[in-house]
Amino acid sequence: MSGTGNVTSQRGEKEREHLGGAPQAPRDRPEPRQRVGPARWAADLATGARFAVSGGRESWARTLLTAVGVGLGVALLLFAAGVPHIVSAREDRTDARTPSESSDIKPGPETMQFDWGSTTFRGDGITGLLLAPDGDRPPLPPGVDRIPARGEMVVSPALKKLLADGDSKLLKERLDYKIVGTIGDEGLIGPGEFFYYASIDPDAIDDNVIRLDGWGDNSPKEPLDPLLLMLIVVGCVVLLLPVAIFIATAVRFGGERRDRRLAALRLVGADSRMTRRIAAGEALVGSLLGLAVGWGFFLLIRHFIGGVTVFGTSFFPSDVQPAATLTGLIMVAVPACAVVVTQIALRGIAIEPLGVVRNATPTRRRLWWRLLFPVLGLALLLHLRSEENSADSTYQVAGGAVLMLVGITALLPWLVEAVVKRFGGGPVPWQLATRRLQLSSGAASRAVSGITVAVAGAIAITMLFATAESDNTRSTGQDSTRADVVADAKVDTGAQAQDVIARYTHTKGVREALGFANAGVGVMVGDCRTLKELARIGDCRDGDVFMARHADVDYFTKPGATINLGFGEDDDPSRGKPRLWTIPKSARVVSVKKDPVGSERSGILATPGALDITDLNKPSVQMLLRLDPNVPDAIDYARNTTAAISPQANTYEVRDTTQSSEFKSIQRGLFIGAFATLLLIGASMIVSMLEQLRERKKLLSVLVAFGTRRTTLGWSVLWQTAIPVVLGLALSVAGGIALGAILLKMVDKPVAVDWASVTTMTGIGAGVILLVTLVSMGPLWRMMRPEGLRTE
Repeated sequence: MSGTGNVTSQRGEKEREHLGGAPQAPRDRPEPRQRVGPARWAADLATGARFAVSGGRESWARTLLTAVGVGLGVALLLFAAGVPHIVSAREDRTDARTPSESSDIKPGPETMQFDWGSTTFRGDGITGLLLAPDGDRPPLPPGVDRIPARGEMVVSPALKKLLADGDSKLLKERLDYKIVGTIGDEGLIGPGEFFYYASIDPDAIDDNVIRLDGWGDNSPKEPLDPLLLMLIVVGCVVLLLPVAIFIATAVRFGGERRDRRLAALRLVGADSRMTRRIAAGEALVGSLLGLAVGWGFFLLIRHFIGGVTVFGTSFFPSDVQPAATLTGLIMVAVPACAVVVTQIALRGIAIEPLGVVRNATPTRRRLWWRLLFPVLGLALLLHLRSEENSADSTYQVAGGAVLMLVGITALLPWLVEAVVKRFGGGPVPWQLATRRLQLSSGAASRAVSGITVAVAGAIAITMLFATAESDNTRSTGQDSTRADVVADAKVDTGAQAQDVIARYTHTKGVREALGFANAGVGVMVGDCRTLKELARIGDCRDGDVFMARHADVDYFTKPGATINLGFGEDDDPSRGKPRLWTIPKSARVVSVKKDPVGSERSGILATPGALDITDLNKPSVQMLLRLDPNVPDAIDYARNTTAAISPQANTYEVRDTTQSSEFKSIQRGLFIGAFATLLLIGASMIVSMLEQLRERKKLLSVLVAFGTRRTTLGWSVLWQTAIPVVLGLALSVAGGIALGAILLKMVDKPVAVDWASVTTMTGIGAGVILLVTLVSMGPLWRMMRPEGLRTE
């Protein structure tokens, strides 16, 4: 009991340093160094393990808290270790269901005509294939046991569920096929994918469509762009490094209470080195239990992951298989990290038989060794040449990025200490906060180290993203200010073309519909409003004809010439009776201009009064649509009109730019990882904050008992968090910009800082910390009750 009382007394003396002077810690007496064999190490580790599981409620609480914290980090690491298998499995299934097509395939019993029937419904992409078997033994795609009959389709489970939804009436009208089966997992990229195979009339498929005689794409893959590869590597580093920091922080949960328990061991004859080995054994138990908890979290989440779709991406549970090498590394590294972190944490603590005293006036943190990390990282990155693209270069980039980000973490405690030691007077909350930081800034620095690394890495990634987005984004030449949607379809007669234009004009949600029919011989028929989108025709009346030409091209067709409107039908001018039409001599020669989809259509532009659209045979129709933004699902109504006209008719949005599929996939994957990492960082900060408050529970109760206002203590906690946050975010901005600039120089790209993204990333980091602080206010208020003065 006397030992416990002295522990409490000395701890209270230390904690009162917030309000007054700083007593000096007794120095741990030097002990003769003795060689400790493996047997002694094992015995001490076993003692620590027994201490962790049978040391009372506090020991159990600390062990379980550590296990849960480590378990969360381990679960995320296991998912990260499963990413290679996830990517490989998805690519294999994609390749397996890709049509093995060729223009040389002749019709036979084992061939099929096909065309893509992909569409979009309320922003969700729906991929489909329209099949028309040539014989009775067509090849089966993966996951399908038979080709559906004409007018039928097989769908993915997710699409079947979507079609069964009462709110999907528009989609059911568009995919007007009878569902006769579902596609198996081996034929889908993910459980949430919308995919279907439908069988249609062979006559509905364009004669020029090529055939398939099997399934599977074995063509060699193009190597990934070095900038995109670097984006993946740095993204993985940025997402996983905060996880490692979180695991290291979780091992130190409840450290002060553990140290006081270790002091009791000194009373029974244990020396300081023995207590450290026992502490290592206690931490080892928590980390091993954390591995088991992590596997439990991993298996639980993996079991339900099939029903979750994030950013349009879903995964089969069977795909989430951690790589054996990475799994083994995790199983070894986590316990080793627990032991090493525990030993480092005990270096600045004097554990005496009658109490535990931390350095009241800590030794000044050294700067030189903290600078070694960014310097070594910089050397690794600068030594790598931009044209290198191998496994060794990938590891070198990852190693350099890790060292630079670890350097930022190592610099943060030194920066906080260097700044707060200059703080003096001020309001009472400010003095309480700064005094606490002056005496013990390590805990506050550790609490924000994860978000500091995350923000620094995020800034570097945004710089890479901006450059990668520029390189992987190209202009389509389209003009979205002139049209929202473009639709095109092939019809058999001019009368059908006229009907198509009318149907789009009367479609719900279409504010303006401009359409023209193309006879295939350079003759386009449309009203004046439409023709003005194709050429600079000036004044126009119904009955006018124009000849749209490029200024530097000489044309044989002249006003007054006679042309055969049937030329080109079935690609054979000799078929059928010629249908002659004479170009009026009054036809004006005009210059062409780009239409809303970026095409320049030279040829004969005729209004319906000069050339009856019904005289055309097998024309194609193109529509330029402007949608009413006040009509929900306006674009889906237009897509339904297109689907009703022909299965092969197309509808697509007019976009000024387009991005590569590789870039979109990387962007989606990093967003998913960032979402999970931010959740983990937020959880770790909440636990760390509550742990610090619990350690100060008695002190807070004493201060309130002496008349300190609760609002004063609340503001002191806020300032105590805000100061390291501001310094950490400033350090992360500088470090992130430096890392991003170096990485861009490596791939010979100009260095440009997107300050809007930097501000956004910094604001997100500050927002997470502010949210954590607000969450901690409730427990803080409860800890300032008189009951906190009770002790045993």
